[in-house]
Amino acid sequence: MASKVFFLLITMPILIVLPFFAYPSHATDFAPTTPVSPADICKFTSDPSYCKSVLPYQTADSYTYGRYCVRKSFSQSRLFSNLVERYLETYRSTLSMPEVRALEDCSLLASLNIDFLSTSYETVNATSTTLPTTKADDVQTFMSAILTNLQTCFDGLQETVSTGSVKNGLSVPLLNDTKLYRVSLAIFARAWIPKEKKAGAMWQPTKKHLLFRNGRFQFKMSDKTRAIYDSVIKRKLLSADDDQVLVSDIVIVSKDGSRNFSTITDAINAAPKNTNGSNGYFLIYVTAGVYEEYISIASNKKYLIMMGDGINQTVITGNRSVVDGSTTFNSATFAVVSPNFVMLDITIRNTAGAIKGQAVALRSGADLSTFYRCSFEGYQDTLYTHSLRQFYSECDIYGTVDFIFGNAAVVLQNCNIYPRLPMSGQFNPITAQGRTDPNQNTGTSIHNCTIKAAADLASSNQTVQTYLGRPWKEYSRTVYMQSFMDSLINPAGWHIWSGDFALSTLYYAEYNNTGPGSNTTNRVTWPGYHVINTTDAAVFTVSSFLTGDAWLPQTGVPYTGGLI
Repeated sequence: MASKVFFLLITMPILIVLPFFAYPSHATDFAPTTPVSPADICKFTSDPSYCKSVLPYQTADSYTYGRYCVRKSFSQSRLFSNLVERYLETYRSTLSMPEVRALEDCSLLASLNIDFLSTSYETVNATSTTLPTTKADDVQTFMSAILTNLQTCFDGLQETVSTGSVKNGLSVPLLNDTKLYRVSLAIFARAWIPKEKKAGAMWQPTKKHLLFRNGRFQFKMSDKTRAIYDSVIKRKLLSADDDQVLVSDIVIVSKDGSRNFSTITDAINAAPKNTNGSNGYFLIYVTAGVYEEYISIASNKKYLIMMGDGINQTVITGNRSVVDGSTTFNSATFAVVSPNFVMLDITIRNTAGAIKGQAVALRSGADLSTFYRCSFEGYQDTLYTHSLRQFYSECDIYGTVDFIFGNAAVVLQNCNIYPRLPMSGQFNPITAQGRTDPNQNTGTSIHNCTIKAAADLASSNQTVQTYLGRPWKEYSRTVYMQSFMDSLINPAGWHIWSGDFALSTLYYAEYNNTGPGSNTTNRVTWPGYHVINTTDAAVFTVSSFLTGDAWLPQTGVPYTGGLI
């Protein structure tokens, strides 16, 4: 994954780690509306000294301090974006291709941060009271993502850029902006987020949502669009309006050129920009075939459904890797930052192979994105759940080292996880979660999944140690719940990253798993590892961790909201 040697942007003190939030124990609580000094409010942040240097020296309540910090963060995000563009313009001709790609990554991530902070400021500027749970989750998600985006930019620069003036010129503002954004997130969490979420005591419904009948996706569309759909896909659809997914239009991709487009990229380009979803999804149907394309879907292409003919029928494939000059971030065969994106019945591959190191199949930084009955195939760093909120259902994930990684708030439910045969001398850590701040609402929740060896590993005579995960970043958070673990899982369960790095600040947990690899008797004894109870496990369900009941029903994808 990105930067296996550069662990942190800044050094952070060790805090008491709770499922959602951690505050310094010396902080004295007070109401968000109580006027206090900068020194008092800064006690709730991870770097009080820096926090005091940022805030104006005056008495104010938490909401006033929070608005000030978010507004300042927004201003800084624009300055950094402009700085990256100047470096690209000035140095592009003298930099290597990996260096240029790292700067281009930073440019994309900086532009996303501007959007996230603009939206966040609009929200916090409108109220001086706690927000409804879904609205609070929106802002916390965006502010968590800006830290992830800066970390990704920083990691890419450290991996690739050798030009001192470029690396130093961007790394210093990255470090400073990260400190500022962490202060903003900490104050937001204290002032605007409902107390029940801070305590991790959200609701825990146990319910299933199904908009499928007999395995078929139910779409609601105009007569003209339905005629096109029926003539090509030839599937029966239910007529009940309340059990269908609204579709505004459909285009069809076929490699032989007999339909609307012969490439997926052309179909994406035809999708409307910046829709609000009120007219439904734009459906791209990709017929069976192997598509050798690198796909990138921008944030202005909203409410897209991409549907194929099934796993191993519709295949999108590429072979970029860090060995060939890509950054981890842009090695992806398929990359998407499109909000409300849905994919089903498609295989995404990166065929670079184990020898090529980091090589991503899918990278998703798409908020409220959903992947159903898909397969993601690679070796190291297969599935990059980069940021924001994501849901995967009935998917297959194949890989070796850190093959599910990133810093999204993500739930994988009813999925098959297949560790493959790695390079000689390597071991297989399944996850490498990248949370860098205790106030980020991010983490990887693996619920009711099956972990078994892939065919090449199962048939090999080699002894390969496989672990549930290792801590990529200091506040790494991963939970396995009600999943089947085969005998390939090492009895210790989890593996270190380097020495005692993050062992006190991470949050790793297991709940009610089954199978020969699920026995927790000989698990690691790190301070951050837990065998949790039902109440704690409920925090990491779809309904609680992703506030999934607010957005998943419209996708039509089946899910279980609570524990099984």
